[in-house]
Order: sequence, then C-alpha cells, then structure tokens
Amino acid sequence: FFFLFFSGLIGRSWAMVFAAGGFKVKLYDIAQQQLMSALEGIRQQMKEMEKLGVLKGALSAEQQLALISVCTDLKAAVEGATFIQECTPENLELKKKIFSQLDLIVDDNVILSSSTSCLLPSKLFTGLKHVKQCIVSHPVNPPYFVPLVEIVPHPETDPSTTERTYALMKKIGQSPVKLNREIEGFVLNRLQYAVISEAWRLVGEGVISPTDLDLVMSDGLGMRYAFIGPLETMHLNAEGVSNYCERYAEGMKLVLNTFGPVPEFSGETAQKVNQALSEKIPVVPKVLDARRKWRDECLTGLAKLKTQMKSD
Repeated sequence: FFFLFFSGLIGRSWAMVFAAGGFKVKLYDIAQQQLMSALEGIRQQMKEMEKLGVLKGALSAEQQLALISVCTDLKAAVEGATFIQECTPENLELKKKIFSQLDLIVDDNVILSSSTSCLLPSKLFTGLKHVKQCIVSHPVNPPYFVPLVEIVPHPETDPSTTERTYALMKKIGQSPVKLNREIEGFVLNRLQYAVISEAWRLVGEGVISPTDLDLVMSDGLGMRYAFIGPLETMHLNAEGVSNYCERYAEGMKLVLNTFGPVPEFSGETAQKVNQALSEKIPVVPKVLDARRKWRDECLTGLAKLKTQMKSD
C-alpha cells in the first residue's frame, strides 16, 4: 500500500490516482481537520467524476474511497507502506526535515519519493542512510488529469528504485519519464520556462498582445503538442529529422540568435500581462476556481480522446 505525506491539493490528487489503480492509500497530516477536509474533497470529486463517466480505474467511487484512510501518527502511517510520496510545500528545509524523520523509521524496501517540482534530489536526500531508496517523482498539476511524472534519481539512487517507481507509475495509469541525471528545473519546467521566457519578451516588446500570445499556443502549437512532442514534430514536418535539420537549421539559428536576455518578470510587462489576464479572468477566488474547473474538464475530455485514439 501507499502512504502519502501531507494532504494538500497534490496529496489529494495522488491519493485519487493510487486508489484508482486499486492500491490502499494512507494519507498523513499533523492536522486531523485538514485530513477530514481532504477526504471530503476527494469524495466530492470522485462522485462528480463518476456521475460524468470520467472516473479513472475499474473500481466504483465507493470502492476507491474505501481504499483511502487517514492518519496523524507518523510511525503508524508508515507501517506496511511500500511506497511513500511526500507532498509538502516547496520548502527545502521542511522537506529535508521530513525525509530525515522518515529515514529513521522506514525499512530497507520502501521507496521514499518526493513530489518536488524544482528541488534537486542531491539537495533533498544527501546524507540519508536510505538514500538508495530515494527518488523524485514530479507530477504535473493536477496529476489526476495530466499523467506525466518525471522520475529523477539522486546520484546514489539504486537503479532498482528507479525501475520500481517507473513500473508503479505505469501501473496506476500515469506516463512516467526517466531522467538519466538531475538537472535544475528537470525537463518539463525547463521547456515550460523557455516558452514563458520568449512569450514574455514578445509581449514586452509589443510584438503581440498577451491574449493573442496565448492563442498562438492553445490554437497553434498546443494542438500538436497534445499528441506529439517537438522532436516528432520536426520528423513529420520534413522527410525525417535529418532532412528537417538540412532545411531549417540555418533559419532556426538565425531566429534563436535574436532571443533576448532572461526577463526580470516584473515592471511594465508584468503589469501589461496581469491586466490582460485579469480582464479575461478576474482574480477573484470564485472566478479562478470556475476557470480551473473548466480547465480540468477540458483535460479530462482530452485524456478520454487520447485514450480512445490510442485504442483505435
């Protein structure tokens, strides 16, 4: 069974993913109230998805809910766990403290995994006696709707830890990718930040409005990227990658050499982008939540379409 450390939004989403895969899940938090509200939130989401016919897994919502229990005692929570997924806020000292606590009470078989999106495994796990069992499994928010998981080893992580984590993620219906070594930002955020950086420069230089910029991605590049990546795009947009490079390398280098420095993400451009997005989606909890719900419904629909297309 699986033990999830901390019951925030990512912890809840992970709990739902593991339960959908038919695994027993124990959610741990120091606050009982937080656990109760997490369980209630999971119940509501699962029931709603069942009603819409988009619940993951072969089990009913009730059967999945029966697999999730809660615990405020760390030792009791860890007992019998084969995989521990830590989901605390992105704070290095907090995470290090948690892993050093877990290091003292786990056995030699359990995998210690972190959901961190940017902290390097070498910063999180160095010095732990169970370092060979430690790994980063970085999900994409929200993991229930977006299946990618980046698996990032510590330099001392045992290869069997990586393989077991990869196999588990496959089993619960996620799409794991293995990084051969750690790197700042892992892969997803490095690609995302490259796009954000150029988007910011184009808006800042007055080339395009913020709303039109987003349209370039949602109704342009994003349409392709929902199914194929940038390298396969190159392959299909010419007679293979070698041919693409022969045709377009000079043009690409010409354009890439005009990219400006890393933006500050502040000042006039920040105001411009904020104003445009706030007009489209006012920064009011109710409005933001409704838009997030719409986004998740779109992702659910896309996931269904992709599954259907794969089976066809």
